[in-house]
Amino acid sequence: MQQAEQPIFDTDAYLLCEEGQEEKYEYIAGEVFAMGEARREHVVVSGNVFAAFKQRLKGKPCQAYIADMKLRVERADAFFYPDVMVPCHEEDHKAEQFLSHPILIVEVLSESTEAFDRGGKFAAYRLLASLQEYVIVDIKTKRLEFYRRTPDNDWLLHDSVRDEFCEFKSLDLSVPLTGIFENVEFEEVGTA
Repeated sequence: MQQAEQPIFDTDAYLLCEEGQEEKYEYIAGEVFAMGEARREHVVVSGNVFAAFKQRLKGKPCQAYIADMKLRVERADAFFYPDVMVPCHEEDHKAEQFLSHPILIVEVLSESTEAFDRGGKFAAYRLLASLQEYVIVDIKTKRLEFYRRTPDNDWLLHDSVRDEFCEFKSLDLSVPLTGIFENVEFEEVGTA
């Protein structure tokens, strides 16, 4: 007995199928993966980051986009829905279905996607020649990890766990840490 093969989509079929869907699906090398529902804290933090960028980028060539806009990583044959991304490329500002040239991507961690956000997804994102900074927001530890591309095409980590302001070097702007975590409740750790 022969095992049935899984249907494999090409990018055109994925984009056509994705247009009529209420749910969002990410695409990697012919396979599609349903996006899970986000928890309240995830949505709040993503919105806070987006709002901070939108306000600070007004009148500049860069524009912030939130989770409903797709990102194409052509070299990885993939489409993702980053929580927040910022391209400065004019072509992206005219795009209808997906962006391709972000200089900054922000992913807010969730338990179900943390390993992929740190591993396979970051590996795909590094294939974007335009990307200068990848930021992981960890709500549980109330910290941001900034991965910045060096001139030698290496990635350098800056951990903002003790910083009062978060420096987004690729955009030349800073955001108070309290603004990123505004309206998120944290459990106080007792010293009993």
